[in-house]
Amino acid sequence: MNDPQRLRAWFTDNWAHSQRLRVASYIAGFGVVMIVLGWATLARNLPDAESLVDYETPLPTVVRGVDGEIVHSYARERRVQLQYVDFPARLIEAFLSAEDKTFFRHGGVDLTGTLGAVIDYANPLRTGRAVGGSTITQQVAKNLLLGDEYSVTRKLKEMILATRIEGVLTKKEILELYLNEIPLGRRSFGVQAAARAYFDKDVGDLALHEAAFLAILPKAPERYGRKKFEGMAVARRNFVLDQMVANDFVSAADAAKAKAMPLGLVQQRSERSADAGYFLEEVRRQLIDKFGETAEEGSNSVYAGGLWVRTSLDIELQNAGRDALRGALLRYHGNRGFTGPVATLNPDNGDLTSQLASSNLSINYKGWRVGVVVGPSRIGFSDGEEYPIVDAPSTLKTGDVVAAERSGNGFRLRAIPEVSGAFLAEAPQTGRVLAMQGGFDSRLGAFNRATQALRQPGSTIKPFVYAAALDQGMTPATQVPDQTFCVYQGAGLGEKCFRNFGGGGGGVHTMRWGLEQSRNLMTVHIADTTGMDNVIKTFKRVGIGSYDPYYSFALGAGDTTVARMVNAYAALANWGRQNAGSVIDYVQDRRGKVIFRSDKRNCTGCNMEQWDGQPMPRFEPSGKQVLDPRTAFQVVHMLQGVVTRGTAVRLRDLNLPLFGKTGTTNGPTNAWFVGGSPDIVAGMYVGFDQPRNLGGWVQGGNTAAPIMKEFVQKTKDRWIAEDFVAPPGVRMVKIDRVTGKRVFEGTPTDDPKASIIWEAFKPDTEPPRATRSDAIAAKRNEILELIRRARQGPSAESKAKESNATRPGDFVEEQGGVY
Repeated sequence: MNDPQRLRAWFTDNWAHSQRLRVASYIAGFGVVMIVLGWATLARNLPDAESLVDYETPLPTVVRGVDGEIVHSYARERRVQLQYVDFPARLIEAFLSAEDKTFFRHGGVDLTGTLGAVIDYANPLRTGRAVGGSTITQQVAKNLLLGDEYSVTRKLKEMILATRIEGVLTKKEILELYLNEIPLGRRSFGVQAAARAYFDKDVGDLALHEAAFLAILPKAPERYGRKKFEGMAVARRNFVLDQMVANDFVSAADAAKAKAMPLGLVQQRSERSADAGYFLEEVRRQLIDKFGETAEEGSNSVYAGGLWVRTSLDIELQNAGRDALRGALLRYHGNRGFTGPVATLNPDNGDLTSQLASSNLSINYKGWRVGVVVGPSRIGFSDGEEYPIVDAPSTLKTGDVVAAERSGNGFRLRAIPEVSGAFLAEAPQTGRVLAMQGGFDSRLGAFNRATQALRQPGSTIKPFVYAAALDQGMTPATQVPDQTFCVYQGAGLGEKCFRNFGGGGGGVHTMRWGLEQSRNLMTVHIADTTGMDNVIKTFKRVGIGSYDPYYSFALGAGDTTVARMVNAYAALANWGRQNAGSVIDYVQDRRGKVIFRSDKRNCTGCNMEQWDGQPMPRFEPSGKQVLDPRTAFQVVHMLQGVVTRGTAVRLRDLNLPLFGKTGTTNGPTNAWFVGGSPDIVAGMYVGFDQPRNLGGWVQGGNTAAPIMKEFVQKTKDRWIAEDFVAPPGVRMVKIDRVTGKRVFEGTPTDDPKASIIWEAFKPDTEPPRATRSDAIAAKRNEILELIRRARQGPSAESKAKESNATRPGDFVEEQGGVY
């Protein structure tokens, strides 16, 4: 009889006679059934371990500028994903020594460690969580599939999942997930992000003592990185080094050298980013609209998808535009001093410096800092430090958030200008936005005045009135009356009469002169001749806005944005072809696949394997034709005169072929300039957020145009001194600048007051050749005028000289906008 048979016979004989055997068997059987049922219950609803095969680490979105350099990242957590081969051996050995030295030998659960954890859990003297027992595989199961609930049930689920994970992933794949996902404090997940956060190094550059420090962090990630727990951190780090020696990973001598090293932690710092908050926020907003914000909204979400975004941000132009706008705001503010807080915190809501830290209010200008008034003549900052306020104004109240600058042992308040404004620069050939500044500093508020503020553009809209007129048959040399224009608006409103700023006017002048000198009356006459319906259609076609056909809109009374105005002027500079403004060039997913392009043009045949002998394939033209190319060039040519001898004459000494237009709205409440070169078009305005009078001296020419001048001066190497090129069908004809008549003798010069200039005409619209009778009539009129003055005496002659002081051709700074 073999052993199984003897055991069966023994059990049968004793079952009938032994009650103890029967009870023990029932208990054992019940226990087995309960274990099976419990195991089945716990395992039934567990996450699928195979989901880790395709698991993707939530990664931040990385943003690059126009030159490909990283300028920002959108991240709520620090995360960087590495492959297993990227992790240094010393770092892996440090984590194995600290967390799971039998990792490469067990099947997911370390029974010895688990038994130790059970004993610790049962210890009545324990005051915290039971420690030990979790292998690296179990930690992966907890972090990625289960969560951090503290219970025996969760621990059992963790063990079940760990065995399943070992069945679907290799040891290297498990370790790769662990080292990329483990939370290590300072908002860092994974060893690469932690190496940057604690040592400002990549993992490949870590010294032995630094690798050992990172390995201690899983036990208490928010404790060991703090200064007051430095002693505990050093002791724990040295323990890990001892374990590395015990596991034959390092020599005792190397460990001793590492123990002698200080922790060497760097201070926590904000993520490195370009100072282009308004631009980057616009990029973020567009990305969220396209791809979602979190992982729940899509695999390519902004805060988890690991996107790589190439933008059109040009750091050099951005910095110049930002500084130029800030300079103008500070100049306007002048010596007004402190004008009030930028925000107010409620002392009843807790510690004021903590409230300030959570508000994210800050500033990046010179040595200024944003602080909060914590008491009489005391200022506190987000790091908890407090200082006295030098010469504190009596109006200051506890809770006021202010800007301040170091002064001796304290801080002196600095005034952030109450007036604001915006700046935006664009490449006309592509529509790519190169720079964007929506206020003094985006850290003080996210409202972007370049894209969101609706403002009256004033006279900067006039070029498009003129464009509509040119399309209807007028020319730059057409004579237009600079005389009172009245229109009946109905019984309720009565008659409305337009006028130039400060009155004045009279006579008849060329369209060019009217645009150069920004004459309101001439613009309204042109709009009337053209038809307001045609003018409004032109505004809408170039994207400025959709308005009713009222004459005041021809003078800039309708609301629009800086972004729209710049994009419309870009169409002028691009032969009437308009590209939609864009801040994103293209977006790649985490694997490098392009998932979005702003330029959606096709190039048929560009990827053919062999040349077919046909002409080289080319991209189709980008954008949409919104203006006749000849009309666009005629307007640009006239707007160059605005810089040469008109309301933007202060830009002339830049010695560049610039075009542009100033604008000043009624009040004045807004001061504008929009213009540029064939390659860069920029627009800007200055005004209060709640529009109010800026002061009678403020005009587009003396407040906004200097922003453009400073912008160009700071980026002079980026501006090519090449003039605008005329499109086919434009005829350049010599004319008399004042009369608009064609001339055949003489040559135009660079003198801004030259009587002969080149003017752009469409075919068959240029002035006809002057006849002999025209010359005789002109001479006769000249003689008659001399006789009339002689008869009227000396007083008439002096009046004539006074009148000639404002003859067409003199420099007249713009005086108004909407009236």
